[in-house]
Amino acid sequence: MPLHRRLVPRVLRLLGPLVAGALCLMAATPAPAQSDAPERKTFKVCQDPNNLPFSSEQQPGFENKLAELFAKDLGLPLQYYSFPNRLAFIRNTLRYKLPGEDYRCDLVMNVPAGFDQVAATQAYYRSTYALVYPKGRLLDGVKSQADLLALPAEQLKALRIGLFDRTPASQWLAKHGLVDNGRPYQMMNADPDWYPGQIIDRDLAQGTIDAAILWGPIAGFFAQRHRNPEMVVVPMQSEPGVKFDFAMAMGVRRGEPQWQQQIDTLIAKHRDDIQAILRSYGVPLVADADAAPGR
Repeated sequence: MPLHRRLVPRVLRLLGPLVAGALCLMAATPAPAQSDAPERKTFKVCQDPNNLPFSSEQQPGFENKLAELFAKDLGLPLQYYSFPNRLAFIRNTLRYKLPGEDYRCDLVMNVPAGFDQVAATQAYYRSTYALVYPKGRLLDGVKSQADLLALPAEQLKALRIGLFDRTPASQWLAKHGLVDNGRPYQMMNADPDWYPGQIIDRDLAQGTIDAAILWGPIAGFFAQRHRNPEMVVVPMQSEPGVKFDFAMAMGVRRGEPQWQQQIDTLIAKHRDDIQAILRSYGVPLVADADAAPGR
C-alpha cells in the first residue's frame, strides 16, 4: 500500500492505497510504551470492512488470507475489529482501548515500511503504481510509461487519465506536462459503499476515462476481474523526482517488541506463501534490487 504514504499510496484507503495515502494524513499522539501481554488467546486484526484487495467483510482480501495463515500457524482463533481506513485509522483501531477493557485489535496488516504511527515489521512486499487501460481501445501497444509519452502529440493530448489526488500519479503528470489530462478522484470518500477499485469497475470500463494510474494492488486486482473489456496493467518505474514503488510492512503497537518479533518471524517463515497469495490477487511485485532510482 504503503502506502508513498511517506508512501503516498494505500493509496487510498490503504493503503493499498488507498493505500498508503490515508495513513500519511493521520495525526495521532504516540502510544506510551508498554510490556507485552503474557499470553495472547486470540489473533486480533484491525481491518477496513470494505477495502479490496486488502480486506473486506464480504469476501476475503489478501490481508484476510495472510491473517488466516498466521493465526493457523500460531494455533489461535482469528478475530477482526473493523473500522473504515480513513483519517485516524490507527488511533481508532490499534490504539483504541476503553478503561477496563483490552485493545480491540493487535495487528495492522498493511502499512508503509517505517511508518511512524506504529512499530513496523520488516517489509513483506514491494509494489509499484501501474497504468491500467482497456484492451482494444486507444492504448494497445503501450508497455511502459515511455511508450505512453511517445504517443503522437494529438493522441496524447486527448487522453483522459484517472488518478487519485495527492499521489505520485499527479506528480508524474505534472513532471511531463500532462496536468490537463488528469481526471482526479478523491482519496477518501464518506460513502461507506465506496471502494478504490470503482475507478476501474465503473469509469474505466465504461469509457468515462481512457486510462488510470493507481497503486499496484488496486490496479492489478480490479483489472484481473475484467474480461469485457479486458484490462492491461503496466507497472511503472520510479524515475528522478517521482517515486512509484514502495515497500509495505505490518504494524503493531509501540512498546510490544516481543509481539513485533513474533510477526517478523511469521513473515520470514511464510515468505513464499505470502508471495503466492499476493500474486493470486494480481499484485504487481517489485524486487528491491530492481527498484529504479528516483528517491
